[in-house]
Amino acid sequence: MSIYQLIYRNTKRNIRHYGLYFFALVFSVGLYFAFLTLQFDASMGSIEDSIKVSAAIKVASIMLLWIVAVFLIYANRLLINRRSKEIGLYQLVGMAKRRIAFMLAIENAILYLGSLLLGVFAGYLESKLLTMILYKLTGLETIAELNFSTLALRWTILVFSLLYLLLMIITSFQIKRQTLLSLFLVRDTSETAGKRITWWQMIIGIAGMLFILFGYYLSTRLFSGDFDATNELMVQMLIILTSCIAGTYLFFKGSVTFLLVLFRKRKGGYLSIKQVLSLGSIMFRMRTNAFLLTVITTVSALAIGFLSLGYITYYSVGKDGDALTAGADFVFLAKEDANTFEHVLNESGIQVQTKETSTLELSADLTGILAKGAGITAEQQFLVIPDSQVGMDLSGGQMVLTGQSDRLKRSLKFQPGEVHFLGEAERTLELVDIHDTYQVPSFLSFGAPIGILNEADYRQLQELPSVISQSFIKIIVQDDRDKVGAARLFQKQQFEDNAVSKELSETQQKMQMGLYLFIVGFLGLAFLLTSGSILYIKQMDEGDSEQQTYTALRKIGYTKTDLRKGIVHKQLFNFGIPLLIGLSHSYFAVKSGWFWFGSSLWIPMLAVMVVYTLLYSIFGALSVIYYKQVITRSL
Repeated sequence: MSIYQLIYRNTKRNIRHYGLYFFALVFSVGLYFAFLTLQFDASMGSIEDSIKVSAAIKVASIMLLWIVAVFLIYANRLLINRRSKEIGLYQLVGMAKRRIAFMLAIENAILYLGSLLLGVFAGYLESKLLTMILYKLTGLETIAELNFSTLALRWTILVFSLLYLLLMIITSFQIKRQTLLSLFLVRDTSETAGKRITWWQMIIGIAGMLFILFGYYLSTRLFSGDFDATNELMVQMLIILTSCIAGTYLFFKGSVTFLLVLFRKRKGGYLSIKQVLSLGSIMFRMRTNAFLLTVITTVSALAIGFLSLGYITYYSVGKDGDALTAGADFVFLAKEDANTFEHVLNESGIQVQTKETSTLELSADLTGILAKGAGITAEQQFLVIPDSQVGMDLSGGQMVLTGQSDRLKRSLKFQPGEVHFLGEAERTLELVDIHDTYQVPSFLSFGAPIGILNEADYRQLQELPSVISQSFIKIIVQDDRDKVGAARLFQKQQFEDNAVSKELSETQQKMQMGLYLFIVGFLGLAFLLTSGSILYIKQMDEGDSEQQTYTALRKIGYTKTDLRKGIVHKQLFNFGIPLLIGLSHSYFAVKSGWFWFGSSLWIPMLAVMVVYTLLYSIFGALSVIYYKQVITRSL
């Protein structure tokens, strides 16, 4: 038999082992080619100046390449270990290591060439789909075209050829440094099944859970007002990150085993066949893979967290626009600009309502209305407006607080009390109520609340020499159907920075966050596919090593149905534990600071978590299917 016949037989025999690996490789090539096509696409030039699409996609392509490179190196190592006994047999019959490495290089060349051809074809089709998704997320009303970029093709071939050469060099070193005996023992020594559980591992297990709980506790206190300085916040974030990552590693290293030992003791050592199959190997194997599971869990938590925060911002665009312009469609600080634009709208047949509001900015001592621990200085610049301009009727000496942003609500809590206005003649007012509506644009108040005063009190404060008087004009379009047209007219006027359009601001923010979601979403999908493939390959390896156990169990009378029930529970643990910890990490991370990104938490976060869980579950289902095949072959 020639070496090429051997290569053909090996490739044919290992198709079932390389199936998901091959699919992940095709997907990675396709996504990389599609990203490069978008980067070099001339049609992107129309939006490149506003949101830097080309530069952002270039960064995403590099990050995708790193994800794929790490996946290929690790997955290739796992697949070589799976074939260690086969490689050892080749050496026993006299085949040189160099010839074995050449044979594996040809096998991988076939695999990579096939994945490159299919990946480029898939990427060519994906590029239009990705463009459509990008346009949809960014709100651009542009027709996506199917384009083929020869420059993207050349870069894809070059990059994945270099990756192939790197993998072959690593494979050659891996084969060269292993002895004949180690090749036959590599799969037996890679797991720690059968080793006794020590008290030290029990301590590690308890420490892992305590580290995670400590990190969660600190995350709930991060923006509670306990840490005021930026340096303190950075230190606390670093402590939280370190505590959760270390706790995750120790959890997989000892906590899982510790909890399962407690469960077994509670059962008195008597476990059903379903419990033995699902829990037995997990007690020992999971701590062997602690580092890998920690990396997968941590990056999963980061992916879910970044996606959740991005979707929170994207989901909250409308409410942020209301705060920016205080509910109006346009806001002007210069009366001349407002009059000019109103004239333009009237000439275009767009009916509008105009309203001018005056404000005062002065120094005030707010400590009387701030809850303890707010951590701000006593004297603050404060905006006030008269009650007559917002349709309220307050008594003399009263004040209503309104327009506090969701971000400040988490760090500054107000309560009824006295406000002392500072200056040549101090004036004290009583805070009687707190409202959520925005009466002043947030770009004027910087997101801080403003005070509404009785008209007489407002005029008294207006006489103080240190007070800064200012006014703004709100323009509200009467017919919603005219708002887009009015925004286009506003854009043509090219006003200075003292004019804001709600429609244009929302559109710009939607474009920016849409691009962010597009990039993070597909990078998260690439990581999900690659990490899921690694876990699946590990489960294939474990399933093959446990086939003799299934053979013995079937010989003593257990049916395939009995064994399959245990396998389903085992995969729920193998895939469910890293997923649950990743979801838990991301929940506490997002919960600690979501209000800095938008106004809605649960719907965006739960949507991301549900989609991620469903996609992640596919790999668990594939593992169950493979184990069922192992059980069928066992007898």
